[in-house]
Amino acid sequence: MGKERVAGDQYHHGNLHAALLDSALIVLTEKGVAGFSMRDAARRAGVSQSAPKHHFGDARGLLGALATRAYRQLCDRLESLDFAGLDARERVGCIAAEYVAFASENRAVFDLMWRMTQFDFTAPELAEQKHRALLILDRGLRGEGAAPASGTDPALLPSYAVWSLVHGYTTLALEGAIDSSNPDPLKGDLLPEMLALLDISGSPRRSTALED
Repeated sequence: MGKERVAGDQYHHGNLHAALLDSALIVLTEKGVAGFSMRDAARRAGVSQSAPKHHFGDARGLLGALATRAYRQLCDRLESLDFAGLDARERVGCIAAEYVAFASENRAVFDLMWRMTQFDFTAPELAEQKHRALLILDRGLRGEGAAPASGTDPALLPSYAVWSLVHGYTTLALEGAIDSSNPDPLKGDLLPEMLALLDISGSPRRSTALED
């Protein structure tokens, strides 16, 4: 089987995909979305400039694959949480804390995940992972026994509301827009206090906002 050289080591073609994602993450972390290029990712991986095109097509394809991997990693972390013995408010608090931790530890790729114009956000695998994140939050809010909900189910409205609050807080904190007295607002007490203001009971009020 042919091989391509990556950073001084020999990688089978089956490993080059992951190696290019790793190098792309380095470039993204150093230069941000605006400064990202496939050429830099290929150079970091130690392969020809054409190598990424065989796997991802173009920069949008590479960034989309990187965002998809990030969503999957986030979902894996959320699904690993232990909710045994916790009520709805405690479950949501655990999810929110893990969400904030992921964003804090992966700032560059977290920013990329929401740059919908930078990649095809309708790609099936990406859409699947995004919806998976919502369903994890919904299970945390309504409990494991709750009936599965589709994207247009009014029962998902409380989950969308909680996600909006948690994501909004996280984004504002990353941008330095809130809690300026705290050297690291992502580790402060504002988010738990904000969640405490919500009526989180696991039995959301019925709403017709998503119905015809």
